[in-house]
Amino acid sequence: MLTNGVEYRFFTDLVVTNKMDDRPFLDFDITNITDLQIEELKRFHKSYFDVVSITAAASELKYTAALRAILVNEFKAPSDGFVRFFTKQVYSGVVTDKIVFQFSDLLRKSMHLMLSEMISDRLKAALDQEEKAAKKQEAEPDSSVIIELEMFGKERLVETTPEEMEAFYIVKSMLRKHVDPNRVTYRDAQSYMAILLDDNNRKTICRLYFTGQKRKVATLDVAKKEVFLEITDLDDIYQLEDLMKATINTYLGLAAKN
Repeated sequence: MLTNGVEYRFFTDLVVTNKMDDRPFLDFDITNITDLQIEELKRFHKSYFDVVSITAAASELKYTAALRAILVNEFKAPSDGFVRFFTKQVYSGVVTDKIVFQFSDLLRKSMHLMLSEMISDRLKAALDQEEKAAKKQEAEPDSSVIIELEMFGKERLVETTPEEMEAFYIVKSMLRKHVDPNRVTYRDAQSYMAILLDDNNRKTICRLYFTGQKRKVATLDVAKKEVFLEITDLDDIYQLEDLMKATINTYLGLAAKN
C-alpha cells in the first residue's frame, strides 16, 4: 500500500508474479470515500483478512475500475466506435461518418436521459423508505434524507463538505473502542450534520455545526439539550470522547457499568 495520508493505493502482482503491478487495484481519497470503497476496505480488517480472497477480488476490482473509466469517458463524449455499435442496432442504412455524427448527439442524450430516470427512481425509492421509517418513529423537525444529485445540473438538496466528512471519520475512529464502528453513521441536514448510532435520529451522538467561519460540535446532556464546543481545529473533537462514550453507553443501557 502506498499513501500520502490522504490518498491510498493498493497494489498486488496480477501481471507478473512477485513483481508489483504498475497500477493499483484499489485506490481512494479518505476525504471523499464511497460506501463501496468502505466495503472493499473491510477485507483488510484483521477479522476478515485472507490473502487468497483479496487477490481474487483484486483482479475483479482492477478490471471493473478500468471498464468504469472507459464508460465514463464514453458517456461524456461517445467515440465513433461506440456510436457505430449502437447506431447499427437501430439504423438500417449504411452507417457513414455523417450518420455517426448525427447519432453521436442522439446517443449522448439517450444515455443522459436513462441515467436521469435511474436517479429519479432511486430518489423516489429513498423518499418512500424514509416515509415508512417516519411512521415507525418520531422524526426530528429538521431530519432529512441526504440525496446528492450532481449529475446533469441538478442541485443537491444538502451539501456534505469534505471537512464534515473528515470530522465524521474522526468521531467514528475515536469511538471504535466503545462500539462497532459500522453502527456509527451520519445524516446531513441544511444546518448541521448529525452523527448517529444505528442510523437512528433518536440516538444522536453529536451534531456538527460547520457554517461560515465558525465550527461548533454539540453533544447532548442527560436532558437531551445541546452542549456546544467551539473548535478551531478538527483535532479538538478528541476532547469530547468521554462525553460521546457516555452518550453511547446511555443508548446501550451501559451507563451503570461505566
